[in-house]
Amino acid sequence: MPVRHRRGSYDAHLMNLSAIQSELRDRNIDAWLFYDHHHRDPIAYRVLGLPEKLMVTRRWFYLIPAQGEPQKLVHKIEAGHLDTLPGGKQTYSAWQELFESLKEMLRSSRDVAMQYWPNNGVFTISLVDAGTVDLLRGLGKNIVSSGDLVAQFEATLTEEQIKTHFAARDSIDAITAEAFKEIGRRVRNGGTDEYSIQQWILEAFHRENLVTCDPPVVAVNANSGNPHYGPDPSTSKPIREGDFVLLDIWGKKDVPDAVYYDITWTGFVGTNPPEQIQKVFTVIRHARDAGAQFVRESIAAGKKICGYQVDDPVRESITKAGFAKQFVHRTGHSIGTEIHANGANMDNLEVHDERLVLPNSCFSIEPGVYFPEFGVRSEINMLVRSGRAEVTGRMQTDIVII
Repeated sequence: MPVRHRRGSYDAHLMNLSAIQSELRDRNIDAWLFYDHHHRDPIAYRVLGLPEKLMVTRRWFYLIPAQGEPQKLVHKIEAGHLDTLPGGKQTYSAWQELFESLKEMLRSSRDVAMQYWPNNGVFTISLVDAGTVDLLRGLGKNIVSSGDLVAQFEATLTEEQIKTHFAARDSIDAITAEAFKEIGRRVRNGGTDEYSIQQWILEAFHRENLVTCDPPVVAVNANSGNPHYGPDPSTSKPIREGDFVLLDIWGKKDVPDAVYYDITWTGFVGTNPPEQIQKVFTVIRHARDAGAQFVRESIAAGKKICGYQVDDPVRESITKAGFAKQFVHRTGHSIGTEIHANGANMDNLEVHDERLVLPNSCFSIEPGVYFPEFGVRSEINMLVRSGRAEVTGRMQTDIVII
């Protein structure tokens, strides 16, 4: 799935204080400061395990030091908002009290992580407002990005979660293969359209206990050239003999903490795909494989890699083939309990993503080339372990003959 921002919901978790403090020490960061007002920072609620529907009309702060007891700072009329969290508590009412309390809370901390990224480079992480950053810098604090910390606690997976990813794979790979067969059956027995096939896939999801934040993409011909296309009853195009079809399908098992599986395959209703489509598919396949090879070799060699470094060989391969201007989105995105998780994205186009590709993280590699007449995208998922990386599902090697 390309640049579309589709968000699901995280299951509630308890904060893992000891793990957070260990990560802070490993990174030589003095503290992680969480701050919110009117739910501007949903990351804070997920990492800390706070109720996402909590009514927040006043500012609160929660400081986790690398060592020692956390500290809370809450307004007197919402004094109980952080009571589920460990640590000492201070309250304020006047702005002067807030300033002095914050100053004292941070007295022993210099390098402070927040949901911030320099120049708003990774905008999904950079949530703290500029005025608050000004305030803290005025106190002599060095504000650093929490990007890799957020990835560690929101986008790395447990063994049980990894099992749910593979369970979703087994179901979705089978549904995708059968969807192409269903298209062929319907085309040759009275006809079909994009929306009807989309609904057929959703019915298959129900049978396989799969859920999704948004319906799958079924796109024919020119619609496949629009990365954000999604059929509905009023715009759905018929699928006929001689048509090119793109299926982008993502889902997860309907169990707690389940992880998404997300793939894109393409097919042709007929026996001989047009030469230009075949040419572009081959370019996309080589670029996709170049990205997967880079990840496998780098992780096996013990190298630390960032998201932008995965984007580079994929984009270089497409550029050499002459289609740079038609590759208009990042190479891939982090995958977790949300389809777009908060780990590193494979991106050196929209964002120079310097977040690390962490062990036990999952992400897509999905290059695409788009024209007004058609578009080709091929999407795989990769899972990084300690010392190795793997593609978690089937890799399309040829256009499906429907």
